[in-house]
Amino acid sequence: MIRSAIAVAGVLALAFPAASQTAPRGAKAEVVRGVEARAKLSQVINDQLFSYAEIGFQEHETERYLTALLEKHGFAVERNIAGLPTGWVARWTNGTGGPVIALGSDIDGIPKASQTPGIPWRQPMVDGAPGHGEGHNSGQAMNIVAALAVKDWMVRTHTAGTLVIWPGVAEELLGGKARFVRAGVFKTVDAAIFSHVSSQLATAWGQPNGTGMVSVEYRFEGESAHAAAAPWRGRSALDGVIAMADGWEMRREHLRPEQRSHYVISEGGDQPNVVPSEAKIWFYLREMNFDAVEKMLATADAIADGAAKMTSTTVSRKILGVAATQHFNRPMAEAAQANIVAVGLPKWDADDQAFARAVQANVGATVTTGLPTKLMAFGPPPEEPKSAGSDDIGDVSWTVPTITIRYPANIPGLPGHNWANAIAMATPIAHKGVQAGAKVMAMTVVDLLTKPKLLADAKRYFSEVQTKDQHYVSMLATDDTPPTWLNAETMARYKPELAKHYYDPQHYGSYLEQLGVQWPTLTRGPAK
Repeated sequence: MIRSAIAVAGVLALAFPAASQTAPRGAKAEVVRGVEARAKLSQVINDQLFSYAEIGFQEHETERYLTALLEKHGFAVERNIAGLPTGWVARWTNGTGGPVIALGSDIDGIPKASQTPGIPWRQPMVDGAPGHGEGHNSGQAMNIVAALAVKDWMVRTHTAGTLVIWPGVAEELLGGKARFVRAGVFKTVDAAIFSHVSSQLATAWGQPNGTGMVSVEYRFEGESAHAAAAPWRGRSALDGVIAMADGWEMRREHLRPEQRSHYVISEGGDQPNVVPSEAKIWFYLREMNFDAVEKMLATADAIADGAAKMTSTTVSRKILGVAATQHFNRPMAEAAQANIVAVGLPKWDADDQAFARAVQANVGATVTTGLPTKLMAFGPPPEEPKSAGSDDIGDVSWTVPTITIRYPANIPGLPGHNWANAIAMATPIAHKGVQAGAKVMAMTVVDLLTKPKLLADAKRYFSEVQTKDQHYVSMLATDDTPPTWLNAETMARYKPELAKHYYDPQHYGSYLEQLGVQWPTLTRGPAK
């Protein structure tokens, strides 16, 4: 059904001409200057969040820092959104009426990805600790400086409208955005712009490569017993988990090639001499559209029930997170692309390129030529999107006209979800990439605030193309509460050591300076 919407998009191409690059009376030039004037602020936000190194549902220092900063700049902040202690929404309104534009970006890190920035080999800051191995420390820096630049322009020109800034909580667990949607965060929003770290400056429309997903944990319950003296008196919950895993592997051959599925045994018992009375298995189930994800979940439910019957145990399930397939708005993407062309990639210097190539060589990257110097091509979405990762921005994209702006704050060819992806994220590479992305975002917000036809076209595409045959289907049940206990023990274990390394911008010009890392460090020998 989603595929048919893309086909219609091609037929209606002439109905949505690319937006003009020029905003009224130099507004874009003004907001670009506003972003540039806040280069120091974007560097500080980026480095500060990097130093917190918080993972999903435990982004407490990040939440406190960002909400205090936004309140300082005149935004009204609502906290504890959707039952999420680290969820918040910041709003600022000028005048009466006008469009409501929401700017979002993720804030969580990756387990075991602690890494000293600016060091092109493995060097954890805290052994075993989390780190920003996806680069989610950078997006809010981009969004906030873009919003502040636009805010100044709106005040000066008496432009009416509302800016909304919000975080992607626990994106790596797909734990936040669908709950924000369910809580009504986007009910009054006219358009949403999301930012995500990349090695390129790019946007897209339609359905990209990627999958929808449900994160689900199955809990088996049995009866404990002495595993040596009287095992026949027990009923092993772990046997139920293993039977389900085996059943899934038997079924995997008969699932669609587009699917992706992975699992971990999240609880396997207490100790070997006690028959486990409780055990859990946690699945990520990915497919290409709403119906296919639902069918995949039904298959997993059936296998779980069968495993429970085989082992005389009982089973229950909990949905931990969800992500709809993504579909991005064509008129908005075309407007953003015009701004991307106007801004262009950062002007990388020789140090930036040398460092990028050193990282690529050390980690066996799939790209070895350093940082990109040419923009990616912009065109129609793939006719047959391929299976890939998931992002719960998909849930927002089916709720309100949405695009993602990818900004060049990292190095191409890295493995992803890995310590190597943290290496550049508090260096001049990230700082320059955030500035480039913020300029594009600010210019695109100006377009949405000053061009009623663009906003009307975006809404028409959303209603007449994207949702013509397929409407949003939430995988969350009304009683699916956020699993805010996830990662709590991990952060409690590592936070005291991580706190020793929090960035202090009052005394250091950058996080690299605080850590004593010279730029660029290329080898393990004497600093260059």
